[in-house]
Amino acid sequence: MSQQNLESLDVEAIREEFPILQREFDGQQVVYLDNAATTQTPDPVVDAMGDYYRESNANVHRGIHHLSQEASILYEEAHDRVADFIGASGGREEVIFTKHTTEAENLVAYSWGLNELGPGDEIVLTEMEHHASLVTWQQIGKRTGADVKYIRITDDGTLDMDHARELITDDTAMLSAVHVSNTLGTVNPVSELVDIAHDHDALAFIDGAQAVPNRPVDVEAIDADFYAFSGHKMAGPTGIGVLYGKKELLEEMEPYLYGGGMIRKVTFEDSTWDDLPWKFEPGTPPIAEAVGLVAAIDWLEELGMERIEAHEEEMARYAYEQLAAEPGVEIYGPEPGPERGGLVGFNLESVHAHDLASIMNDHAVAIRAGDHCTQPLHDKLGVAASARASFYVYNTKAEVDELVAAIDDARQLFS
Repeated sequence: MSQQNLESLDVEAIREEFPILQREFDGQQVVYLDNAATTQTPDPVVDAMGDYYRESNANVHRGIHHLSQEASILYEEAHDRVADFIGASGGREEVIFTKHTTEAENLVAYSWGLNELGPGDEIVLTEMEHHASLVTWQQIGKRTGADVKYIRITDDGTLDMDHARELITDDTAMLSAVHVSNTLGTVNPVSELVDIAHDHDALAFIDGAQAVPNRPVDVEAIDADFYAFSGHKMAGPTGIGVLYGKKELLEEMEPYLYGGGMIRKVTFEDSTWDDLPWKFEPGTPPIAEAVGLVAAIDWLEELGMERIEAHEEEMARYAYEQLAAEPGVEIYGPEPGPERGGLVGFNLESVHAHDLASIMNDHAVAIRAGDHCTQPLHDKLGVAASARASFYVYNTKAEVDELVAAIDDARQLFS
């Protein structure tokens, strides 16, 4: 890691690129701690998308005119930029744009899972999976007859790797695991999980929605067969996600969405598909969103992914320590360190998470409350819901102090 990357982020300068962070509600400046759901979007990303609409707006791959050619180049090169960002040496052919991580999971589940799985096959997930993974593979299991099994979590919210080695066998066809838990903050040993899967000739899908935004990710170093993430969690626009897939696998898979833009030849009797990645991108694609995603990647890399990771770890550590010192607060997930990402899930004794979030909102503190699309995990934890504070490059310790002050007010109110 270079000395530059070891330097702290200039958070105050970063905040100036986010006008929304200056908004006030009832005279109180907003404290935005809901970044695991959606990060805010900096001016350079908004400007890049605005410039596209003002100067280059046209449909891609369908026009000979200058604007269409210009838009097509921007869109195609966006695939190349994403491939470079995540270490995919196969370039654009290994990068498919979807609407979000959920669609990426479904793409693989339908295009690969429905065709390759059957009775006797096993799908292995973790108990901390987001519904995007858990529900998708659960339903594919029901359709194909494949069994779905779950790697246990330990009392401290980490994966039981001994159980993983026991559960993943020669009958396992697919392992799908979250890189960073959106509820526990747990950073999973995904490279080790992938190695275990490959030792049994199983494929591995990694959900990187909570990892790519805040830490360096190299899909080839991880050796994932598939890896997915979303633009709106990494300072980019909504409406665009990414599926990385190894080229040889994507070439063998059939598309599961059909229409214009993904075909090579159509007759009344049959159709053939275009080359990668276009065969998986039917219809008018997210062109402006791809431009915005590139701008977000440029912005993040200028800050330095190592520094972003270090800042999130510092924020999570400070929040964990402050919340742990609060009476009646229960925190979920591992202690601060390499195994915890930039979020803290918690509950306040005798106060429902939704009530707590409402009181937070009275203080202009924005957090998330509910099951965070991890209902089975909450059942495992023995709670109906939890509150979650999640951090990004523009958050400060002073904002954590505002969070704690709001918790103190909630405790007094409900006492």
